[in-house]
Amino acid sequence: MSTLFRGRVHGLDGAVDGVLVEDGLITWVGTDNPPRLPDEEVTAGPGEWIAPGFIDLQANGFGGHDAAGGRDEIAAMSELLPSTGVTAFLPTLISAPVSVGAEFAASAAAADSPGARVLGAHIEGPFINPSFRGAHERACLSEPEPASVDVIALARPRLVTLAPELPGALDAIGRLVRAGIVVSAGHTGADFEQGRRAITAGIRFGTHIYNAMPPVHHRRPGIALALLLDPRVSVGLIADGQHVHPASCAQLVRVKDATRIALTTDQTAAAGAPPGIYSLTGRPVVSDGMVVRLEDGTLAGSAATMDELVRRMAAVPGVNAARAIAMASTVPARVLGERGLGRIHVGGCADLVVLDSELRVRLTMVGGKFRFRK
Repeated sequence: MSTLFRGRVHGLDGAVDGVLVEDGLITWVGTDNPPRLPDEEVTAGPGEWIAPGFIDLQANGFGGHDAAGGRDEIAAMSELLPSTGVTAFLPTLISAPVSVGAEFAASAAAADSPGARVLGAHIEGPFINPSFRGAHERACLSEPEPASVDVIALARPRLVTLAPELPGALDAIGRLVRAGIVVSAGHTGADFEQGRRAITAGIRFGTHIYNAMPPVHHRRPGIALALLLDPRVSVGLIADGQHVHPASCAQLVRVKDATRIALTTDQTAAAGAPPGIYSLTGRPVVSDGMVVRLEDGTLAGSAATMDELVRRMAAVPGVNAARAIAMASTVPARVLGERGLGRIHVGGCADLVVLDSELRVRLTMVGGKFRFRK
C-alpha cells in the first residue's frame, strides 16, 4: 500500500508539497509528480499541516487505561492515542519497588502496538526526593543504592527520572547512562550547583520542568535554571495551562532553545475520558477534565491530550504552529535518539499526522498504516 500526501509539509519551509509513503517508510519528498503512482492520495487543505507524528515521553495512562496495569493496558493506550496525533509513546510508571519497575519495563518492551508505537518504559522514581514527591507514595521511595540501580539498568527502560541530590545518585546516573538509558532530573530539591554536577554526570532531560522542583529564585536559582541554561539538556513541558502558567511558557521559550523543549502530557487514565475518578498506578485520582489530583488536592498528572498542548503552545507569544509541532515530535525523538521518527525525510518512518487549520487531528498514520481518520 502506498500513499501520497499533498499539502504544506512541516519542517521543509515550503520547498516541497508532496510526501510518498511506501511499505511503512517515506520514500520521496518533493514537488511535481512522485516517481511512482500511489494507491491513494491524501490532500491537506488550506491552512492544514502534514506533520511528523507526535511522541509522548510521559504517558501514565489514557482513555480509562492505566499503564501500570501492564501489557494489555499499554496496548489499549496504543490503540487509542493516534486520535490525539500521538504515534509513539513511553508508558510511564510512577514510584514503585524496583522489582515492580523492572517488571513494568519488561511489559512495555513486550506490549503490542496496535496503534502508536510503544518505544519502551519511562520509570519515574523511586529514586526521588520525598519532599518533592508530589503524587508519589512516600513508602515506595528509596535511595539509589547500586544493587537497586542495577535492577533497573538491566531492565533497560528508555527513560529514568531521579533526584540527583540523593546519596549515590551521581554514580547511579553514570550506571544508567552506560546501560543506554536516558536519565532525567525530576521530583528533586537540588540546588543550582547540584544540578550542574548532575548534568556533568550525564543528566540530559528535565522531567516536567518547574513542577516538583524548587522555584527559580534570584538568589537561589535551583536545578530548574541549571537545566534551562545548559544547551545539552532538553526539558519536558506540560503546557496545559495548569501545571505551568502560559506566561511561564512564554518565558521558557525565551530562555531555552525551543529545539530543547519537549511537550509532554503527563497523562493519566483520565485523559481522553470524561471527568471522574480514575487510577494512577493503582491509586485513586480525581479528574476535572483538565488536571488530575489526589483526594487531598495534590496535582497528580494531566487530562490534557498532546494535540491540545500543541494548540495551547502555538498560541504562546514567541511560538507558532510549526515550532509547537516540533516540540511534540522532533524534540522528543531527539531526546530518545530515534533518528527515524520526529521529522519528515526520505528513509524515515511513515509516522504522520494531518492537522486541520485549528491544529486538530484529522488523520494519523503509523508505519504507513492509517490508525485514525476523522
